[in-house]
Amino acid sequence: MFAIVRTGGKQYRVREGDRIAVERLDGEPGDEVTLDEVLLVGPDADAGGDAGELAVGEPLVAGASVTARVEAQDRGPHLDMIRYKNKTRQRTRRGHRQRRTQLAITAIVRG
Repeated sequence: MFAIVRTGGKQYRVREGDRIAVERLDGEPGDEVTLDEVLLVGPDADAGGDAGELAVGEPLVAGASVTARVEAQDRGPHLDMIRYKNKTRQRTRRGHRQRRTQLAITAIVRG
């Protein structure tokens, strides 16, 4: 079974056992997190699921949730932002590293 969840303003397609990096969530490594914003739940094509099992939310699937374990709290790759103004030769260079949470998907509840 797979699900499409929304967290941090982005959508992720997840299955049990997947590992994903999402925008920062509260929790220490080892904690359980429940993602309640499930947009779609469907059968896994690799497992030969029935096409009739697809549940599409309007906008969310009622009662569906995804449980995940927090694996790590880290920071993403360094992003550079460079601004250059022509003629004046003005240069500005900035950068940042986005905070993120590594999750391991443990269960998908259909609802």
